[in-house]
Amino acid sequence: MTHTTGTVTSTSTTATELRTAPLAALRASVRTRTLVALDIDGTLLGADGIVPAVTVGAVREVRRSGHHVVLASGRSLVGILPVAGQLGIEQGWAVASNGAVVARVDADLPSGYRIEKMHSFDTEPVVRLARAALPTVQVGVEEVGWGYRVDRVFEQGLVNGQQRRVADTELWEAPAARVILRGDGVLSLLAPLRELGVTATPAGPDWVDVTPLSLSKATALERIRERVGVDPGATLAVGDGVNDLEMITWAARGVAMGHAPAAVIDAADEVTGRIEEHGVVAVLSTLR
Repeated sequence: MTHTTGTVTSTSTTATELRTAPLAALRASVRTRTLVALDIDGTLLGADGIVPAVTVGAVREVRRSGHHVVLASGRSLVGILPVAGQLGIEQGWAVASNGAVVARVDADLPSGYRIEKMHSFDTEPVVRLARAALPTVQVGVEEVGWGYRVDRVFEQGLVNGQQRRVADTELWEAPAARVILRGDGVLSLLAPLRELGVTATPAGPDWVDVTPLSLSKATALERIRERVGVDPGATLAVGDGVNDLEMITWAARGVAMGHAPAAVIDAADEVTGRIEEHGVVAVLSTLR
């Protein structure tokens, strides 16, 4: 494991050199384009919900250099789009809901996006199991592009998009990409949930995200990597949470934020600065 401690400036090819380079060299240049997967909360922005100007500039410079920046988050898609807007990403890729949703950001569309792939599952067994084990558990079922069906309204800032309070039977009225379970003791449900044949990911001491089986940010990113034609060795991922573990180990260069849990740091190839130190900027600067 290494530590990213500063800015590394790479030598770029000039326009004149490109015009005179052999075709083979041009193709080699294209192959060096990197797929850059970036977590959002705790990586690009802190609790204030604002991406710092220095981070915005770093992301724009990386994209201007031709690299593919993909926002990969546990957030729902409606929570990712405003961040893409802050970063000036009008066309690009996004991984939402811990890999259950792959979308193209497209500012020219009325919705601002196009769903490329959405995985869903039967939520009834999950809700019934959670209810039986923890009667007071708070449940949210994601409606992609809109918000959540909920049994009780989540406090402001906890979920993205709108909320519609419904009876338990309506929580499972249709397959969904994700279920949120929140409450004291909810982490005790991880093993029983996985026995149901779903992916259960802790997102805090009182929060579990449930998505279809065998999904993660990494599975979605691999789909995007194949679509854009990036070599597996030209992949970079930066994150700070447990839900970033698969993404960090998937990438040829996996970087943990300095404030990440020990398990994430141990899995990473490098460790950069903390969120307040703009650690992601130091990483992105090595791609210029």
